[in-house]
Formats: sequence, C-alpha cells, structure tokens
Amino acid sequence: MYTEEVAKLQKIIDDSSRIVFFGGAGVSTESNIPDFRSADGLYQQKYKYSPEQIVSHSFFMQNPEGFYEFYKNKMMFLDAEPNPAHRKLAEMEQKGKLTAVITQNIDGLHQLAGSKNVLELHGSIHRNYCMKCGKFYDAKYVKYADGVPRCECGGMIKPDVVLYEEGLDSNVIDRSIRAISEADTLIIGGTSLVVYPAAGFIDYFHGKHLVVINKSATAREVGAELTISAPIGEILSQITL
Repeated sequence: MYTEEVAKLQKIIDDSSRIVFFGGAGVSTESNIPDFRSADGLYQQKYKYSPEQIVSHSFFMQNPEGFYEFYKNKMMFLDAEPNPAHRKLAEMEQKGKLTAVITQNIDGLHQLAGSKNVLELHGSIHRNYCMKCGKFYDAKYVKYADGVPRCECGGMIKPDVVLYEEGLDSNVIDRSIRAISEADTLIIGGTSLVVYPAAGFIDYFHGKHLVVINKSATAREVGAELTISAPIGEILSQITL
C-alpha cells in the first residue's frame, strides 16, 4: 500500500540530513492510546464535563478528584509500547538524519523507543511535582495513588503537563522554533494542526521538503510537497535507512 508515496518519502529522506519531526496524538494511536479529535477520540465521548473543561487549570484546582479520575483513566497509559513510527524516528536520529522530535504528546513513547532530542510541548505524564515542596514523583505513583495523589509533606501533586489556561514552557518553545528553522526537511505527522500555539511553529520552517502524514486532513493547508493520508507507523515502517 502507498507504494508511490513511500517511494517519494524515501527519496526525500535520502536527500535530507537535518530532519525535524513534528507530531501529535495520531503518532500514538497505533500504540492504542486514544487521540482527542477523531471520530472515536476523547472529545466525542460523553462525560459530565467536557474533556476541555476537565483538563483545564481551573478545573484541576477546583475539582482535583474529578480531574484525576479522568486523567488516570483516559490519559495515563503506562503499559503502552512504542509503535513502528516511534522506533523509525529513533533510528533516524541514531543514523544522524533527524535532529529533533517535537511532540504534542505526553506519553513518553518517543524516549522509550530511544529518541534522545525530544521536545515535549505539552509536558509529560512521567514528571509530577508536589505543589507545596516541589518533590518529584513518577507516573506509577500518581496512577496508583488512591484518589488525589499527595506528597509525603501533605501537598497535592500536579502532573508536569500543560493544561488548558496554562502557557507552554518558553525554553521548549525556543528550542522547537530553532530546530524547525534550521531543518532541511520537516515531517508533520499524526496531528490535525488545530492546537495553538504549537501548530503555528511550522511557519518557522524555510527548508527544502515539507511532508504531512496524517490519516485525516489537517486543519490548515501547509503547502506540503508530499501529503500521505495514512497511519504514520504503517508509512514510516517502510522507510529504509
């Protein structure tokens, strides 16, 4: 499947030495982690509150019990394994082809697959801090805590994920923009490009090849040289390095 498109992608990758990958939830759906906006994504499911409300800073502060019930069940997948997309991107970095992975995901699967330079725009479920004393806790502690996870000092633990109403980390933004602006090829994968400001970062790309690999149409036309409407793992697994 997609023989012609894969051949074109192979040629682009062969021609590139500074690839940056910009990815979203669709990269992890092949690891059985649900996305947000597809037909069976979290935003289509019925809850007492909308997912946007639940994963907002104000909801977290006002109703931490409700937040953590949703967050632990719907956003923490500690048994998930990297899929062919994660593994191929790690291999591309190891072979000196890829300079950075910029991800909107919080699952840590890129690092688990072996990627080193991963810029996490929306944080990570694997970093959690006490709001009172700052002590670090891992994802397992949070996932299996009874109700709202608490620090030994009594403070409430907050995941290091960017909630609605919160700003992105300025250092991660700067590094992401620099990586994109220095890339000769930008591959956008598994994202509908609707979440700002992250989606706006691609405007900093002035390189040679722009590729989009996404099952559905992206929210904004980016003038890609190559667009492949397919699962990203299925496509990247056919690339040889």
